[in-house]
Amino acid sequence: MREVEFKMEREGLLNVGDDVEVEEEQLLTLQGMMVYYTIIPALAMSNNIPYAERLTVFKGKVTKIVPNESASFVTVQFE
Repeated sequence: MREVEFKMEREGLLNVGDDVEVEEEQLLTLQGMMVYYTIIPALAMSNNIPYAERLTVFKGKVTKIVPNESASFVTVQFE
């Protein structure tokens, strides 16, 4: 089981318990190959994650939403 945190800039798009699907994008940075994930359809985005730590499953469940002044941070658990 693995958890990934996403930043959601618009309030109310996701709720705890929602099933979500993510898509992976790759980018080459000065630190090497990285990936980031977007909850489809563009609801929230993860930070960059090293390529070696990429997800193998692209469907998960929202387990936590922490509101902040400018955005909410959504935790998704993947099996």
